[in-house]
Amino acid sequence: MPDILPHAILAGAGFRGGKIIRPVPGAVNFAFRGHTQRFSTSIPFGIVRSPDIAGVQTIMRNTVIRRALTPLLALSLVAWAIAGAASKVPAHPYVEVVTTQGTFILQLDGKLAPLTVANFLKLVDKRFYDGLVFHRVIPGFMIQAGGYTPKLKEKEPKETVPNESGNGVSNRRGTIAMARTEEPHSAGSQFFINVVDNTRLNPGIDRWGYTVFGFVIEGMDVVDMIASAQTGPRGKFSSDVPIVPIVIKKMSRFDYE
Repeated sequence: MPDILPHAILAGAGFRGGKIIRPVPGAVNFAFRGHTQRFSTSIPFGIVRSPDIAGVQTIMRNTVIRRALTPLLALSLVAWAIAGAASKVPAHPYVEVVTTQGTFILQLDGKLAPLTVANFLKLVDKRFYDGLVFHRVIPGFMIQAGGYTPKLKEKEPKETVPNESGNGVSNRRGTIAMARTEEPHSAGSQFFINVVDNTRLNPGIDRWGYTVFGFVIEGMDVVDMIASAQTGPRGKFSSDVPIVPIVIKKMSRFDYE
């Protein structure tokens, strides 16, 4: 289950020489064969055709490919894939979220978080989120959804998304970010909306952050209402589950025109 507590530490034996490498704004950070590499998401490529996010995900999960390639070549392939994904993602798409507590609208940032936005829109278009609940609600912190049915049966996609927390966008009130496990590149479908400024979830000198990829532009009062729901233990969760399920009735792209 994705955990949004900020404790993904990069220092230690898993990294060559124990060197701490900080995620930086405007870059996507990857680990290859025990050490971390960085590259800009805006690298220009004179290539006729680039793969989309599926290409990035294939490289990320294919350990055979990663072991066979040198770090530099693998880095180039992933950068190529990201360049292709970024060119295909709308710069600022809107998504309408209709819940049993009301409706709010998101504006996503396809320029600063192209891989995350591409993956999120793919799930929205597939109606993946319809019928899922806000399973973790903590007043003064955030509301989390995207991974469980009303009966708290887990629903997770097979694909995960590379960590884009180094994009320079902070976990401020009203922003939407990806939830994940301690593994930096493990975000799948679960997301959370910050109801206060949670800057401790940003990347630091010794940790990866949680990727912010948009913000609430309408209906923040609905988000606050969800955050104030009465919660308690339920199913496998020891706390923070709304007593009355708060269901995402429909999530779809939105056009103001």
